[in-house]
Amino acid sequence: MEIMKPQRARLTFSTTDVLKFAIPSVIGILLFMTPLMWKGQVTIPIAILAKELQALLTNWLPQLTFFLIAVSFIGSVIVKLHKPAWLARSSFWTSLFDVPPFWLIIRGLGVLFALATLFHIGPEWIQSEDTGQVLLFDLLPLLFVVFLLAGMLLPLLVNFGLLEFIGALMIKVMRPLFTLPGRSSIDCLTSWLGDGTIGVLLTSKQYETGYYTKREAAVIGTTFSAVSITFCFVVLAQVKLEHLFIPFYITVSLAGLVAAIIMPRIPPLSRKRDTYYDSDRPAEKEAIPENYTPWRWGLSQAVRKAKENTGMRGFASEGLKNIMDLWIGVVPVVMAIGTLALILAEYTPIFKWLGLPFLPLLELMQVPEAQAASQTMIVGFADMFLPTVLAGPIESELTRFVIAAISVTQLIYMSEVGGLLLGSKIPISLKDLFIIFIKRTLITLPVVVLAAHLIF
Repeated sequence: MEIMKPQRARLTFSTTDVLKFAIPSVIGILLFMTPLMWKGQVTIPIAILAKELQALLTNWLPQLTFFLIAVSFIGSVIVKLHKPAWLARSSFWTSLFDVPPFWLIIRGLGVLFALATLFHIGPEWIQSEDTGQVLLFDLLPLLFVVFLLAGMLLPLLVNFGLLEFIGALMIKVMRPLFTLPGRSSIDCLTSWLGDGTIGVLLTSKQYETGYYTKREAAVIGTTFSAVSITFCFVVLAQVKLEHLFIPFYITVSLAGLVAAIIMPRIPPLSRKRDTYYDSDRPAEKEAIPENYTPWRWGLSQAVRKAKENTGMRGFASEGLKNIMDLWIGVVPVVMAIGTLALILAEYTPIFKWLGLPFLPLLELMQVPEAQAASQTMIVGFADMFLPTVLAGPIESELTRFVIAAISVTQLIYMSEVGGLLLGSKIPISLKDLFIIFIKRTLITLPVVVLAAHLIF
């Protein structure tokens, strides 16, 4: 008897369908992932656009930033007091303004700090050149333009099937390397190529709907909510090392990969239960459907995703929502927590104390200006940008490179990803987040320092 070999599944979509996936994805790759030379420096197109736009609006950006922070707080107060009917009909606007009391207080502090800094009123320790002015006049204007451009253009990477396509190709990689199902590569790549907040929201939604176990959701949320390419450029620009973007991003990616392999296998993540959100049902196995190769399955999923889009109107709507989410949700938090942390850093010895255990480690690794560098090791738990802000006076390029890379690979910063994780249904506590933050720092520091010594 002749044994019939199973036939491969036929692709049932047209060339037009493939182009709907391919063209936006290629444009996204060109904008966010293609290095080029500009004014003698290696950079990416989205960063060039951000710098040009910042130069064009430079005289107005602090005022625009203050306006956004004020809208965020005043809008939240109005929603809390009056609960307008129109808000209940929109889940987007509800999530934007109907925030828990803690985040309302944070937005209020952001307004007070921005007001004091912009109009030079109130205590000097709030609006000095080393505290409030660093945020309102240096960091937030850059974030304003980056959020504008990245928010509008990120759908090119995440909405047209690129992540689904790459995800299918990585199914056989995710489980042995990261103890995760193959479909989680979509979330991981969404964070890595797009934005950590999007990755957290996507992971939380899939966890609540039964796609991930408690352990898997906790691992993805704390290990793969990576800082985007664009954010990496912002961090590197803060320490004036933009010309080293390519080796910097390679270093960050390698250190992040090492942490992603180790962290799921050690506490507290390894102790999370492998059961689902709504039951004690154990984890399920995942595989590419029979008769499909990874390539064919990925292409079919990518085309399906691209066909879900509703044209330019849907693309613009998604981009505007991204921008508003970043402007209204993130900017006030960065202003508030960033200013508080800088006040603590400038006027108290708390970060010097917390960083002392890292001093002998940095000296052992022959990091120049180890005393100053040790003070930046813990401050990133408050906000990712603060270590690079504190790195300003450091003269050694090697040390500034290490600080910038560590601030990215630490991943858990309370002003954004940490706050989102605590507010989600993902089973993670504040204690867990701090332990994970410390362990990620200890794991990635040797990788980053070794790379820095090779580069410099």
